[in-house]
Amino acid sequence: MAGKNWTAFAAAEPALAATVRARFGAHTHHVLATLRKDGSPRTSGLEVRFLDGELWLAMMPNSLKALDLCRDPRFALQANPGEGTGMGGGDARISGRAFEVDDPRAKAGYAKEVEPPQPFHLFRTELTEVTRTYVEDDTYLVVQVWKPGEPLRTVKRT
Repeated sequence: MAGKNWTAFAAAEPALAATVRARFGAHTHHVLATLRKDGSPRTSGLEVRFLDGELWLAMMPNSLKALDLCRDPRFALQANPGEGTGMGGGDARISGRAFEVDDPRAKAGYAKEVEPPQPFHLFRTELTEVTRTYVEDDTYLVVQVWKPGEPLRTVKRT
């Protein structure tokens, strides 16, 4: 399945994209899952940025999560749920593939906006799934799932 960038997702599902982006914007640090050499999962803290129609991941040089992504680009990202049990806006997760950007102009443009510590790894993402889970009317668990090329799927459970 081919991935889409953030702009393509936002064009396909603008309301869901706005909600997911707000969830990621509510806190600075989130949880990134990558795959280790042996295929087992690794979770790490991470800041994310939405710039120029893309979801970007930046990391310290030779960090384990960066090395994981250089070896296998698949990732899952979960928005920080915040304190307590109330998750205003619901739970948001993004899955996809991350591709390292070596172009000096692209990295300089990112650094101008974000000012990351130098040097750094920069990854552009392609989304393969975006999921939002929330509670509606204190009764229903609602799960919304978007995948490229498919209609938004919504499931309600009591």
